[in-house]
Order: sequence, then structure tokens, then C-alpha cells
Amino acid sequence: MASSLNLFLFFLAILISTSYAQNGLNLPIRKDATTLQYYTTIEMGSTRATVNAVIDLGAQFFWFDCDNYSSSSYVPIPCDSQKCELAKGIGCVGCNMPPRPGCTNNTCGASAYNPFQRVLVSQGFEEDTLYSKDHVKVPQFPYACMNTRFSEGLASGTSGILGLARTEISLHKQVANKFNLPDKFSLCLPSSGLGKLYVGGGSSSKSDVLKSLISTPLIVNPVSTAPAYTVGDPSDEYFINVQSIRVNGQPLSVKSSYFTIDKNGVGGTKISTINNFTALHSSIYKPFTRAFVKAASDMKIRSVDAVAPFRACFSSSTISTTVTGPSVPTIELVLPGNNVSWKIYGANSMFAVNKNVICLAFVDGGSSPRTSIVIGAYQFEDNLLEFDLVSSQLRFSSSLLVQNKTCSRL
Repeated sequence: MASSLNLFLFFLAILISTSYAQNGLNLPIRKDATTLQYYTTIEMGSTRATVNAVIDLGAQFFWFDCDNYSSSSYVPIPCDSQKCELAKGIGCVGCNMPPRPGCTNNTCGASAYNPFQRVLVSQGFEEDTLYSKDHVKVPQFPYACMNTRFSEGLASGTSGILGLARTEISLHKQVANKFNLPDKFSLCLPSSGLGKLYVGGGSSSKSDVLKSLISTPLIVNPVSTAPAYTVGDPSDEYFINVQSIRVNGQPLSVKSSYFTIDKNGVGGTKISTINNFTALHSSIYKPFTRAFVKAASDMKIRSVDAVAPFRACFSSSTISTTVTGPSVPTIELVLPGNNVSWKIYGANSMFAVNKNVICLAFVDGGSSPRTSIVIGAYQFEDNLLEFDLVSSQLRFSSSLLVQNKTCSRL
């Protein structure tokens, strides 16, 4: 009788897990106040160890610090296997110590990258079960281990990077393949409270926000922007076709070539959750800041001394507050189509460095950056972004504050 009951409960648990999985994977997003990094929480392995991982749109796969990780359900991915080929593994790695996660022989090589240390470490790919707080389990989920000393730079309390790039072993692709769901995910980074990462079909939001989303194509940079790649590989990161920038409705006078991607993969615009603030090519940044300062002055906003890393700062006492944050000139990233743009209001364009000074939250990306515009995470806090890899479209809301909503109130 007890045996039958246990069997029933086992199948019931599978049924519940499968039912939840068909609705996608819902993960919370938190913001670390010190580093301004955004992270989520999952559980891994037989012990369901809690892992807080920084979200990286540009990372090819999931890695975390395994020095204190123990699991009886992990399985190394062998060299020269189909799974290794799928993961684009590089060579083989081994270990002369007792087998454990992160220490196995004849294991598919992974190039784990810490973008905050800018260090690339040769590790091994493994598989284990990933669990979410909403009862979904993702079996045979690929990841790589990282040693503690190579995990520095991550937000306090986090121990890994969760990759959301356009790869076969990213979280969204694995969820889509294992549960027969569309390869889509949505991201809503919080300014405070909890944001949302929803994987497997777009967005979990049932609000009217979805009806107002604007679409623009996701484009592919023909040359990889990864720290390690094979010649001929396209980029796994997310690029959009920003054609120009407007400040208070006035277009900047900037060469159009800076906005396009050339044959060497240089130029264009990508979206990053790792960059805190949007970085602009110097030839865009200089006229951009001049135009913003001029438009701010026309609004009787007083400039003050700059505070690094920002170049344009203002007296907070001369700026009023609106539903969309500080009342400052509106910035628009102009996109293909009839009057299509990503509008950036004060809540996303201004950063308070102290109680008296508030600065334009854009930085100089240098005179020869690989990518002309890197849209930083601060610029899309409380914006809903849906990445649709099926139709290769980005759908975005601009600031939810316009609709009296935030990521924590969707």
C-alpha cells in the first residue's frame, strides 16, 4: 500500500512539474544596490543548492562557483559527444583529483568568462537538474563550474552568470527545447522590488502593457563579439538597428556609418545587462551631451561640475519631478519604421550621484569601440523587453511609468 502511495505521489509530482513547465519558467530579478547588477535565484542538483546568478544577455551559457557545490545527479558532458558539439565545446579537460562537479576527466571543454574580471577560464561542461521557485525543473541542464577566485566582481551573494545569449545551451533555448515551447523570453529589470525573467513564450504579464509593446527586428552581427570564438561565427548577442538619436525631438548631427555594422562586425547597437549605463562612441557621445545640456538649459536646468564617469551633471534643485522621473529632455533611439523609437525619460536618463547633483546617465565609450552604442541596463529599468527568437523581434514598452506601472507591479 505504501509502495503504491509513493508511486502515486511520484507521478503526481511529475504531472505538477510538467503542468507548470508548459506555462514557462518564471524567475525573480533583484538589483544589487552596490554594483547595480541584476540577478536571479535558481536551485541546482540533488541537494537543490540555491544559486544567485547575475543575468547576462551576452553570456553563452550558465556557470557558477562549484567549490562548495555537491550533487549526486551531475553528469559530465564527454568530449567529442553530440552534446559537446552542440555546446561548441573546445577540446577536453581533465582533473587529477577525486571526481566532483568541476573536476572530471574526458570532459567537454567550456570557456567560462567573467565579464567583471575580464577573465576567460577553461572549465568543463556538465549537466544537472535546474529548479525554479515556481515548481519547474529543467533536467539535464548544461553548465560549467568556476573556481571561487575567478568569481570576483560579482554582486555580493551571487556566485555565477546566467547566460541568455542566442545559443543552443542558453536558458531560454534549453527550456524551449525540453518543454516544446517557443524560443522567447521577457525581461523586466526592477528599479526596486522584484523584477521578472519569464522564459518560454514571451511574458507572464496579463496586463494591457502587452498591447502597447513596440516591435523592432533583432539583427545579427556577422562577426562574433564573444571573448572566444571560431572565425566565421556570428555574434550571439542582441543587436537592434538604431538609425539615429533625438534629444527633445531634434536629431543629432552624426554620421550614419556609426549606427551600422560593417563587414568586420564593428559598429551598431547592442543591448547589455552587464553595462550599467549606455556607452556611446565618442563621436556620438560628444554631440549627444552638447544637445542634452543645451535642451536642459532651455528648460532652466542649471549645469554643475561633472562627476565621473558622467560628463553632464545638473543641480537637482532646478529639476522638477514627473510621473516618469526627473523632468528633463526626452531621448529617443530612432528605429526602422514609421515614427518608431525607444523613448528614454528622466527615470532612465538621469542618475542621482548625491542629494544635490543628478547626472546624464550615459558614458563615453571611447573613439574606437567594437560596438558604437551599448544600451546599458539602467536605461531599461522598468521597461518590459520581450526577445522573440522565433520571429527575431524585440518587443519593448519604453518606460512602464507612463502607464503608472513598474516591473514590480506588473
